[in-house]
Amino acid sequence: MRARLPDREGFVDRDGVKVHFEVYGSGSHTLVFVPPWSIVHSRVYKAQVPFFAEHFRCVTFDPRGNGKSDRPDDIAAYSLDQYVADTIAVMDAINASEAIVVGLSSAGIICSVLAAHHPERVTAAVLIGTVATIGPGNPYMTPQHFGTPQQPYEGWNKYNRDYWLTNYTDFAEFFIGSIFSEPHSTKQIEDALAWASETDGHILGKTVDARTIAPACDVSEAMYHAIRCPVLIIHGDDDRIMPYARGEKVAEVIGGELVTIAGGGHIPLARFPAKCNAAIIDFLRRIGVMPRPGTKTRKAKTVLYLSSPIGLGHARRDLAITRELRKLHPDLDVHWLAQDPVTRLLERDGECIHPLSKRLASETQHIEQESGEHELHCFQALRRMDEVLIKNFMHFQQAVEETQYDLVIADEAWDIDHYWHEHPELKRAGLAWFTDFVGYLPMPSGGEREAYLTTDYNAEMIKHVENHPSVRDRAIFVGSLDDVIPRSFGEDLPVMRDWVPRHFDFSGYIIGEHPASFGSRKDLRDQLGYNNGERVCIVTVGGSGVGAHLIRRILQSYPLAAEKVPGLRMIVVTGPRIDPSAFGGPPGVELRSFVPDLDRHLAACDLALVQGGLTTCMELTAAGTPFIYFPLKNHFEQNFHVAHRLDRYRAGRRMEFGTSTPEAIADAMVAELRRPQHFSPVEADGAARAARMLAELL
Repeated sequence: MRARLPDREGFVDRDGVKVHFEVYGSGSHTLVFVPPWSIVHSRVYKAQVPFFAEHFRCVTFDPRGNGKSDRPDDIAAYSLDQYVADTIAVMDAINASEAIVVGLSSAGIICSVLAAHHPERVTAAVLIGTVATIGPGNPYMTPQHFGTPQQPYEGWNKYNRDYWLTNYTDFAEFFIGSIFSEPHSTKQIEDALAWASETDGHILGKTVDARTIAPACDVSEAMYHAIRCPVLIIHGDDDRIMPYARGEKVAEVIGGELVTIAGGGHIPLARFPAKCNAAIIDFLRRIGVMPRPGTKTRKAKTVLYLSSPIGLGHARRDLAITRELRKLHPDLDVHWLAQDPVTRLLERDGECIHPLSKRLASETQHIEQESGEHELHCFQALRRMDEVLIKNFMHFQQAVEETQYDLVIADEAWDIDHYWHEHPELKRAGLAWFTDFVGYLPMPSGGEREAYLTTDYNAEMIKHVENHPSVRDRAIFVGSLDDVIPRSFGEDLPVMRDWVPRHFDFSGYIIGEHPASFGSRKDLRDQLGYNNGERVCIVTVGGSGVGAHLIRRILQSYPLAAEKVPGLRMIVVTGPRIDPSAFGGPPGVELRSFVPDLDRHLAACDLALVQGGLTTCMELTAAGTPFIYFPLKNHFEQNFHVAHRLDRYRAGRRMEFGTSTPEAIADAMVAELRRPQHFSPVEADGAARAARMLAELL
């Protein structure tokens, strides 16, 4: 899912060549993100635009030769003069008389030409991994090397016209692998290869040939001396495309500020976006176009709480922890950075929602777009959420810079944990990290590639935690050691059950409100209006829209089960993101979008049918309510981590949606209503234990 869609898009036509542009936001200042070499297009800035568009008018456009822009046949159409003129034409099309220009790689020299020869149009410039006419370059990127057949075609010998015409795909893989020299860059490489597939070796060859066309303006060292606007240069010290020494030389001649990305390759904007975004923000604040945060201090202890939006069970347990924490710190002030539908639950409980919550990109919507027919490839969906997560992290970072929080409590806020570990210098408060599973696991359908990817992601997480143990002031596993699945993180990595206790404390399971406090089942049924003679079945599929297919299948099974179970009553809770009117329920079935105190209904009913989410399944386990669960296909957490935990508690009956006919579901319902249940007890003091751990940090 895109973290933000453009507010406007269009084309500028220059001599019959159409250049596609997009406009985001409406700030008083304009940022123009100039596209780099045509092997990629404007989406290369996807980790910057969604956040900066909240503060500026941001403009992107595709370079000639890629994306939605034209691919002219004439070599001269790809000269430096043409790219400079395209940038000016786009600015004119959106009525931007002046702008802050951001240029990655070859766009760096375009921005430099604009700043030197069109100074009235450029108020400031940000150059990243910049191409330049000064400083050392890559010796293989010369016109002579490019135009002369090479033998063998290995390494940088692949930077060659003849090779591109016959083996462009292999060149692209080599070149993009060289761009992302940093370990654990699999997602960035995949993105760039997809963008590279939108052009070809024939087009790219023309862009290289056009470099021999002398520009109309001076591009010597004198040009850089002529630049007078503020300039920020960001360069990775492991850049294998444009040597780091080139960035140093540009900064020296211009007199600009150089930010070095330690271990960074050629596109740190993509690989280390939090660090680069923070550097750009600091620069924009210093030149007076972005306000500096006025840090707010508070007398009371103040906490910023992040609750995962994927399932309302997280919010219920977070509220339970907060209630217990307030017993220990009665004056505690809690601000919630959260998303719909979690914010609805929090507001109902009178909690304070941080205003930046409204700017968060919807993780729930992303999950819904990634899902299929009772299928969610959870690991891949998380990988493809990168654009959403970096935008949300930047708003979180804004929040902790504006208010002096005593503690950040992050319930599976993966972006916070990742980026603060990657850049510990960004940490602004104590951090307590909650999770109920540790470790990505490959689904069999993903084959060797997915096994490699999950291992790589786990290896990065392990390295983060072990190299920077002070980032998490406390890491709390929601459960016990036995709930950790006894599997390896991947080839040559430790076993999860050995590694987790070295880096986590265990709170025991945390339930929003333990069913033990609800009173007797009979009294509870009386309070909820259930008749003694009826058998109540509740269907609930969580807070996202993923469960619609399961609801339809269960509705088909209800008449079959009702024939065998007299007085069977079914209540289907669709959740806040599924419209109950979209289903035609048979007689005896009630459809509701929301049920207050759903946990009490789950404790009082005779049977529940649910997805494989942990929080709902554990609420049912704690209540001793028989239930059938249907893990989402390819959802590694539900199929492995949750299933392992439920097996340990001897709770629930697992069914596969793909092979479960309405008849099979009906038979299972009847069997579970008749079968004696012997669940292991679930602890009732998890929230209090977690609160005591947190209180030590305040």
